[in-house]
Amino acid sequence: MHAKMTKPAAIVVAAIAVLSVSLLAGSSCLALARPSGDFSIVGYSEEDLSSHESLAELFERWLSRHRRAYASLEEKLRRFQVFKDNLHHIDETNRKVSSYWLGLNEFADLTHDEFKATYLGLRSSVGDGGSGIDDDDEPEEEEGYEGVDGASLPKSVDWRSKGAVTGVKNQGQCGSCWAFSTVAAVEGINQIVTGNLTALSEQELIDCDTDGNNGCNGGLMDYAFSYIAHNGGLHTEEAYPYLMEEGTCQRSSSSEKKWSGSSEDANDDAAVVTISGYEDVPRNNEQALLKALAQQPVSVAIEASGRNFQFYSGGVFDGPCGTQLDHGVAAV
Repeated sequence: MHAKMTKPAAIVVAAIAVLSVSLLAGSSCLALARPSGDFSIVGYSEEDLSSHESLAELFERWLSRHRRAYASLEEKLRRFQVFKDNLHHIDETNRKVSSYWLGLNEFADLTHDEFKATYLGLRSSVGDGGSGIDDDDEPEEEEGYEGVDGASLPKSVDWRSKGAVTGVKNQGQCGSCWAFSTVAAVEGINQIVTGNLTALSEQELIDCDTDGNNGCNGGLMDYAFSYIAHNGGLHTEEAYPYLMEEGTCQRSSSSEKKWSGSSEDANDDAAVVTISGYEDVPRNNEQALLKALAQQPVSVAIEASGRNFQFYSGGVFDGPCGTQLDHGVAAV
């Protein structure tokens, strides 16, 4: 796991939001486990598994719920086989594990390789938990949270209840998790400093932050934080909405226009939120992460390529965790 904090410098207007995937972290985490034998919350029942006909009917209901259609009967039959294999894995896991559960979500007709190729967009050149940025390019680790006394840390923290996190967003079929992770941290610190909650634009990062990041083909939060700090901040999500695909950058370059921070100076008269920089939370240091998280939502890189992540539905995930970082999320 690798984590980033933002520095709240010249913040112009308020903000806060959450990404497609978020983690609830703290010194203690509690969640209700799925009641034993209750399969209704995971999208199927034991009766659905009783025969081929029942499985076919379940598949048709799933298709209708997620508005899925295929170009040919052959493709539909192939997807049905994938669906059945995924359902077998989901049911088998739910019968063995009690701390978390899996469900028939919108990814149930995708093979695991297809899921990873489409949705895991973190591009790290370091597979052992590093940031993927050369040491010479990393920010100076001032560790502004290091002055926090570990003994004084709260037993738990939930920035959602403090108003620093917006509703969950959907990255769609675009490997843009890095942008959502970045925006969540910036929105969070901005809300903490200003008291205002405003969703910011992931699409602006996808379209405009091309120095090291690759839009829907992946990126790194480090580069995105640097972009925000050096290019006058981000527009709001309302002014620069998410498209679930790469587009053309819709803002003036810093060489064309210098923003003073007022809405009149920004493109489309949109308010802008910016940061002065960011710092890394030391890797493999849970105490440092707890201290950082006690101060603000934190951008985090994880390995999400395990099959259970594809169908995660609820509970506290305590399954296998690796160090081949491939997904950007936020600890809130």
